[in-house]
Amino acid sequence: MRIILVRHGEPDYAHDSLTEKGWREARLLGERVAKWNVKDFYCSPYGRAKDTAKPSLELTGKDITVLPWVKEFDYATTDPITGRFHLSWDYTPEFWTSQDKNFTLDDWVNAEPMCQNREIADNYKNVCDELDKLLLKYGYKRDGKIYRTVGRKQENVIRTVGPDDTEEAMALTDESCQPTIVIFCHLGACCVLMSHLLNIPFMTLPHGLFLPPSSVNILTTEERWEDEASFRAQAIGDCTHLLMAGEPISSAGAYSKAFQK
Repeated sequence: MRIILVRHGEPDYAHDSLTEKGWREARLLGERVAKWNVKDFYCSPYGRAKDTAKPSLELTGKDITVLPWVKEFDYATTDPITGRFHLSWDYTPEFWTSQDKNFTLDDWVNAEPMCQNREIADNYKNVCDELDKLLLKYGYKRDGKIYRTVGRKQENVIRTVGPDDTEEAMALTDESCQPTIVIFCHLGACCVLMSHLLNIPFMTLPHGLFLPPSSVNILTTEERWEDEASFRAQAIGDCTHLLMAGEPISSAGAYSKAFQK
């Protein structure tokens, strides 16, 4: 299975839509998405995510399903260093790295100041649970920190794919990447989903990754042993569709200018 997470285009937060540049990004993204074999499209309920998806839907002729639980992970706390009341991530480096709980898969919700807002823990769990319900519809059942394929087993493979593999072997590998689903959402939401799929503590992701507006994040199952399936990232923050068209990468959401080459 392949899950492609797309952050919305450059945002116009005041109107929950896109800037003029954001619309250009969305159109270029749509031209890229139209080349993919996508089974289903999903979207956050927020306008900026819906607007980003619009050109892709027009070009593919596909419908989209709104998933309320992939809205931005916008639960707020008071930053003890800056005094700002803002998103439950994006803290100063020295502060968030000083708390060992932030580097644990389950206990980061009990670190300061996240523990002061129980909506954070409750909604993180809800997103994970809803994601697992969605994947079960495609035949992937969560089992601890991996997934199991329901009703089928893979051919056991003990080495990685190589250039000398036969066409038959390559076809089997490609088949395991199907179906492909696309989820249009947000930077924080992408990090929550990746945290669960890759078993990486959430706080390390929004602090350690910049996912530019309209960026593509590709997570694919590797199904090489019996009924085991685990997700592996093949692309993070990819903006090929922008660079090839000469459209600059937006720095929205970063504290430094996005690399443009």
